[in-house]
Amino acid sequence: MPSIVGGGGWRLFSADRGMTSLRRRQSPLFSSLAGGGGDAPHLPVVIVGAGPVGLVLSFLLTKFGIKCTVIEKSMEFTRHPRAHFINNRTMEIFRKFDGLAGDIEKAQPPVDLWRKFVYCTSLSGSVLGSVDHMKQEDFDKVISPISVAHFSQYKLVDLLLNKLEGIGFHTCFPDDIGGRLTRDLVLENKILMGHECSSIQLTDEGILLGASFNNGGTMQERKLHCGLLLAADGAKSTVRELAGISMEGARDLQKLVSVHFLSRNLGKYLSSERPGMLFFIFNPDAIGVLVAHDLEHGEFVLQIPFYPPQQMFDDFSIKVCEQIIVKLVGWEPADVQVLDIKPWVMHAEVAEKYTGCNNRVILVGDAAHRFPPAGGFGMNTGVQDAHNLAWKLGLLLNGVAGPSILQTYESERKPVAISNTKLSVQNFKAAMSVPATLGLDPTVANSVHQVINSSLGSVIPRNLQKTVLEGLFSIGRAQVSDYILNEKNPIGSLRLARLRSILDEGKSLQLQFPAEDLGFRYEKGALVAEDCAETAQQAEKLKHINRSSGEYIPSAKVGSRLPHMLVKTLSSSSEGVLSTMDLVSGDKVQFVLIVAPLKKSYELACAMLKIAEELTLSAKVCVMWPQGSVDAKVRGSRSELAPWTNYVDVEEIPRASDNSWWETCQVSKNKVILVRPDEHIAWIKESDMVRDADSEVRRVFSQILCLNRQQV
Repeated sequence: MPSIVGGGGWRLFSADRGMTSLRRRQSPLFSSLAGGGGDAPHLPVVIVGAGPVGLVLSFLLTKFGIKCTVIEKSMEFTRHPRAHFINNRTMEIFRKFDGLAGDIEKAQPPVDLWRKFVYCTSLSGSVLGSVDHMKQEDFDKVISPISVAHFSQYKLVDLLLNKLEGIGFHTCFPDDIGGRLTRDLVLENKILMGHECSSIQLTDEGILLGASFNNGGTMQERKLHCGLLLAADGAKSTVRELAGISMEGARDLQKLVSVHFLSRNLGKYLSSERPGMLFFIFNPDAIGVLVAHDLEHGEFVLQIPFYPPQQMFDDFSIKVCEQIIVKLVGWEPADVQVLDIKPWVMHAEVAEKYTGCNNRVILVGDAAHRFPPAGGFGMNTGVQDAHNLAWKLGLLLNGVAGPSILQTYESERKPVAISNTKLSVQNFKAAMSVPATLGLDPTVANSVHQVINSSLGSVIPRNLQKTVLEGLFSIGRAQVSDYILNEKNPIGSLRLARLRSILDEGKSLQLQFPAEDLGFRYEKGALVAEDCAETAQQAEKLKHINRSSGEYIPSAKVGSRLPHMLVKTLSSSSEGVLSTMDLVSGDKVQFVLIVAPLKKSYELACAMLKIAEELTLSAKVCVMWPQGSVDAKVRGSRSELAPWTNYVDVEEIPRASDNSWWETCQVSKNKVILVRPDEHIAWIKESDMVRDADSEVRRVFSQILCLNRQQV
């Protein structure tokens, strides 16, 4: 059984409801990041979980010069597709993963095969309606340098493993290591397969981790010592449980069976007749949602709701699942091959806190939040968690930032998770409005299930309960029979009209949320908040516009993602046309100051480069020139920024209908914009309002990096 043992000033106590938690005496936040753990090898960072989030973390940390090790309880990576939608922001992050985004774009199915959601009575029956979730601006790349993607999670993991191998990361198994670990054994840059976190113990220098593994048929536990333990071990996180961190929110929204199967015949049929990503199928014999992961190769996942204890997961054998597939397809594909059947429960929860064990344990991804799948927020939010955390760990572990920078991870990412939880629940309810309109209200099904459980559960055998439940559901499904659901039947005609209205008005399940995906903003954290009441009012107004319209409105506000615009470098070593987001390096932890070619802005830029050098902080200046600038003008940057050479001159390339860069950002060109390594804006200032450039820049970096005044 997993356990946690007190150490380094901690002791166990029993909390309410039998939960095991920790109580501690006061001790320093970080006394050291090395040593400790007896003979256990010491590692700066251990990541638990080799899913997309854990692999993204290991890639970024390695890029940023932080040695880490990943442990994964499985002996092989799952081939169950799971998540499949990659939103704009995540694809932007992947653009800087050594070409990962490009690899995804090349390998994903053609967009015309997955841009729609289809509502039908069967895959070969009547189409009740469809929704196209792609817009022309997605293809024109107006608000982002890259579009969304449809790519199965296991394929993404394969690509991430290839990228990790390219930077020296390797996968190994218990037999590769042997039964005993010593302090001399090199485990950095490795994924230890078949190792499950079974215990954690707080020490004076970090966390002593117990990892259980199978050694020749006998379960053993080996010890690893680390400065920081990053929990990326999913929705059922063992590390979260061991650290005594609870989840807050709604549980058990729905129970489903996920059936992974192949059928090239079905894929070929749908590709030519009714291509789509999701198929919502309602008929008198069965109800389900089919996710077309890859129509070209005939790869699908069918989601079927079930209601225990009357219906149990064991009831869904391969034969039963094949029968359900045939009912939903409307004909029998000859080549259906069921690969895997898994149960899962839908929750909407966020961790009460993102760190535990004296800030030595940090939750990332599904370990920190569990969403309904509606909108695909789960993996995307997790990848963005990792992106936010990695640069902060890079600065902390290299001695550039103060320990309290870890607290900014929670203060920035937890509100995003709470917001995405609400949004995914709203989107899930929107999805449920379709069957409700057709006479299949899920709330009625849930009520029937609850009545059977409460009134019949104790006196009627389960088999009879199951018969009653399925009989009632069969009566309910009759509402979507051809006899009722047709234009000649007054009830059916009214329901179909309501359905068309829901789909046309965008009130059904949505795929893209640009206002939240690209427009979310950190209110507090590793940034310098603007201290102007008018600015706060403008930000609130903009937030309201974004949410009410559902569209992303570019703006440069502190905490927001840097707006995208195409620019052209103006130098002999020109890289040609790029996005403003490419001004921030993906290979190192670097800050970028964007300025207009103005005297006061140049002065602030020089102060920033000087202070950054003192702090051993990588920094660069970008001088943003208006369209039509010539090299002769740009020579001015050389004299104004001398002796510094870490700057770049770029010329904006607005589209015909676009404003200039500064107008797009909704700020004056007298402003300077400091961009963090994760492409979020950390500070904005009117350059001609700064009297002492050095003092102002020192104050800014002190606040962003969570440093004491003495350190700057």
